[in-house]
Amino acid sequence: MIYAGDTVRLKVNFRTFDGKLIDPDSVTLTIYDTTEAQIEQFTLDDTNREDVGVFFYDYVTPDDKREVIFEFSGIYRNNPIVVRDKLQINFI
Repeated sequence: MIYAGDTVRLKVNFRTFDGKLIDPDSVTLTIYDTTEAQIEQFTLDDTNREDVGVFFYDYVTPDDKREVIFEFSGIYRNNPIVVRDKLQINFI
């Protein structure tokens, strides 16, 4: 269970269509609220890279939201690559 103010590790595996892990360029993490309005954006670098194609970010959940959408994105061979998911945030 995730609580408001918790630190959670958001993680992504970037893959090609055939499942090979790849490192895209210009990796970012964007956080949206449920209306799809951007809350925050972070640029990731090698300190956020765990392995080939595996990136993470330690994110502190907001106190005033019950759900957020997170999006990892980058560029691979001049094409965008995007992965999205959501977090349910509990207060109690």
